[in-house]
Amino acid sequence: MKWDTCDPKAAYVLHLADDALILGQRLSEWCGHGPILEQDIALTNISLDLIGLARQYYQYAAEIMGDGCTENDLAYFRDSRAFKNHLLVEQPNGHWGDTLARQFYFDTFHFFQLEALSNSTDERLGQIARKAIKECAYHAQYSAEWIIRLGDGTEESQAKVKASLAHFERFAGEFFVPSDVDTQAAEKGWGPAVDALRPAWLEKVNSILTLAKVPSFNESTVARTGGKAGIHSEHHGYILAEMQSLARAYPDASW
Repeated sequence: MKWDTCDPKAAYVLHLADDALILGQRLSEWCGHGPILEQDIALTNISLDLIGLARQYYQYAAEIMGDGCTENDLAYFRDSRAFKNHLLVEQPNGHWGDTLARQFYFDTFHFFQLEALSNSTDERLGQIARKAIKECAYHAQYSAEWIIRLGDGTEESQAKVKASLAHFERFAGEFFVPSDVDTQAAEKGWGPAVDALRPAWLEKVNSILTLAKVPSFNESTVARTGGKAGIHSEHHGYILAEMQSLARAYPDASW
């Protein structure tokens, strides 16, 4: 199947699914490695929420595409160039502050994205978004509280989280650079015009950064783009290799 030439709506749904799956997979790497048990479990639960959301999107995309396509095909048998997730979500976990900075930028965007998707002209997407936004609100609160805690903590924690936030600024900018799929989704009413989400996102992000006593988001940072076009960082292939290895080794296995 030629993934890049599929139905435009399926392509948009796949973009949404890929973000959730790749970030969920990335967060799952913290399982058993969190700083304390409570936070280990919290990140694992967020990972499961995202993977569950990805499944809903992949199931819908598979239905649109037809021809016997399944959610497993879409998760396990596409190569890196066929994935259209944002570059941010595939970046390595790094230390605790790195993970929470990455999560904070994404969660804030994801909340406003789901809020807009709740009013999608596509009823199935609207249903998925209205259910997912309840979990996302918790994710956004969790990551924001940690940014505040780290920023308004010790000199060391503040220095580290400042560096983490600055590092991921370049990737967060991609949220608001429309791809062809984003543009078509906005025209059809399936999803929001992503550039229109920027003011609310920026206001919320900066309000949290102020409480954390760290600098505001640097709007002059040039956005790193390419993820939504299938051009990924070197980290992406390693994520897929680990995630897809079993399915590709035993493609005829039943789950």
